Amino acid sequence: MARTKKSLVLITVDCLRADHCGFYGYARPTTPFLDSLASESIVVSTAVAAGAPTYFSIPSILASRMPLALGRDLVGLAPGEDTLASALRHADYATGAFSAANPYISSRFGYDQGFDVFRDFLDYNVDEAEAPNIAAPTNDTQRRTRMNRWVKESAGALGLSKVYDELYFQYCARIAAPPVESVDSLRRFPSADVVVGAAESWVRSLGGRPFLLWIHLMDPHSPYYPPTDAIRGLTGTTVSPARMRYLNAAWLRSDLTPARFARYRQDVVDLYDAGIRWVDAQLARLVQFLQATGHWDDCVFALTADHGEEFLDHGRRYHAPMDLMDEIVRVPLLLRVPSQSSTEKDARPFGYQCSGRLDMVFSHLHLAPTLLDILDLPAPSGFQGASIWRQVLARTRSNEARGDVPEPDGSADVAVAESVHGCTNPMNAESLLAPRLLSVRDRHHKIVIRLEPGAVEEIYDLKSDPSEEHPLTGPATAEARKRLLQIAAQHMERTTNIRSDEAYLKRRLSTLRIKLDANLS
Repeated sequence: MARTKKSLVLITVDCLRADHCGFYGYARPTTPFLDSLASESIVVSTAVAAGAPTYFSIPSILASRMPLALGRDLVGLAPGEDTLASALRHADYATGAFSAANPYISSRFGYDQGFDVFRDFLDYNVDEAEAPNIAAPTNDTQRRTRMNRWVKESAGALGLSKVYDELYFQYCARIAAPPVESVDSLRRFPSADVVVGAAESWVRSLGGRPFLLWIHLMDPHSPYYPPTDAIRGLTGTTVSPARMRYLNAAWLRSDLTPARFARYRQDVVDLYDAGIRWVDAQLARLVQFLQATGHWDDCVFALTADHGEEFLDHGRRYHAPMDLMDEIVRVPLLLRVPSQSSTEKDARPFGYQCSGRLDMVFSHLHLAPTLLDILDLPAPSGFQGASIWRQVLARTRSNEARGDVPEPDGSADVAVAESVHGCTNPMNAESLLAPRLLSVRDRHHKIVIRLEPGAVEEIYDLKSDPSEEHPLTGPATAEARKRLLQIAAQHMERTTNIRSDEAYLKRRLSTLRIKLDANLS
């Protein structure tokens, strides 16, 4: 009898920190469904994004390629670049992608290639001209504007600029802001239920054909506007749309120190966590749909994130590439693999082939080849990563009673991440020419380097200082520093040598077209 092909569901959740998931030990009930799924899945203890933000991280997930391997001035996928989607379409899989309006995951950046159906939901976005704005009063007259300017200058002359800034912000946010009727009217990205619903409709149309379904969700991404039901389910309280708008505006301010931001932190984290809770609920719905339609027993399910999010961990907010600390690059990774035998399926509620905690450092670079290996398909020769699946299986059979999965041997237990320091707009050529940020970590140590004249580097002992608060100094760091710098040097040499001139030129031409389109629109 011919072996049934497994389908693959790949979920990427924008800004999802590993340490805000219950199956990684978070105390709050953000992921009740995923926690139950994790009990019979492989959970990688330390999964690391290859870069941040999204435009530096997704190429490693889909194309097993480091973010800057095709040059620091190139963003997205190169035309014709081998990807997880192209490999599966070549194997006669139906391929569909549903991305919740992240502009950097779009056909403009090459992410549609390899997909039969590609829905980026960018047409869902609220027009910025119509979006509520509380940065300034709405019905200001010229007289009030002149008066306000005079008050601001006078306050500055008296040394009261901070007082003025606070009063003006409170006036704009509480008094002058237009009324808001619902959270939906404030949300920048489509909610997870909208994206999952579209994905379900596509899967329903496929019949029995094996498929790749990639879903990218934005609910934990700022601005944080979770559905009311999600925040009530998390905290037991209700937060009004106006209060959510106020908190997002306060968190966005540029005139506060970390100490002054601290008063808003927990309320903002509540909104962020509620966004995760909503994702969890919609993934439960998706799995129920797959079970009801008969796909689940032959479906590999992988969940991860493109990067994390900062909540003053090192004095910063959001996820600008100012560092590569764990709150930015450590992400969840859950792998559910269906069993082959009916006996195993009957013995386990979800029918898993193996489960447990995989105690290792795992780079996103190895995810696509590992997923293809699970599906018994070869990885494209252009992939930079390597599958760890065979090693996991070889060690799982004799260790299932213990409930954990021994780590594979070799270079997979090291993760390199890279981005461009301070690059918050990859379409700005000058921004992309800023210094390269590079981090290398193994189980015990991590080095973060800003590559510029007089390179800035910090090394951390992750066992004694998991929050990366105290860089190591002195001769005690020499051995770890030498080891990690050797890996960094090998990475730089390897990624420079493998650069394809053809791919580089194609991607550069594509980038120029994107910039031209933006200037003409």
